[in-house]
Amino acid sequence: MKTIEVDEDLYRYIASNTRHIGESASDILRRLLKLQPAASAVAEPTPVAGKGIAQMLGGNELAADESAIDRFMHILAVLYRENPTSFAQACDIKGRKRIYFADSEAALLAAGNTTKPKAIDGSPYWVITNTNTGRKRNIVAQLMAAMGYPHGLIERVCQSI
Repeated sequence: MKTIEVDEDLYRYIASNTRHIGESASDILRRLLKLQPAASAVAEPTPVAGKGIAQMLGGNELAADESAIDRFMHILAVLYRENPTSFAQACDIKGRKRIYFADSEAALLAAGNTTKPKAIDGSPYWVITNTNTGRKRNIVAQLMAAMGYPHGLIERVCQSI
């Protein structure tokens, strides 16, 4: 995966053509340009919700978490436990000016003054928490899409934040 810079108007155009939460810029551009899906995307199987995700959504674990930050952190910990190898893609998820994930608190603090990094329980990763609930949902949606989860499940998890 490569990173490119685009003008603000192009970014808005790509973003305005998003069909569902978690759709990547590559997927949007492939659709708009009528290109075939990437070979690697076609070959990878879509994971089914594992025991952790199913238990999390079916139980009242998230309801016990009082804040959006606590629910966000809980979801990230479950996603890591369910598939640590695939979760490594989290470090590729970035905003226009911020990085969201890193392998140390120092890396996130160096990337911004008000990031309020927290360690993801049971993982070697840290995440910024100083974002609104909508951005937290977007971060989870991007991560789950990168991990290969189906769209409907992504929406259910995001709405639980």
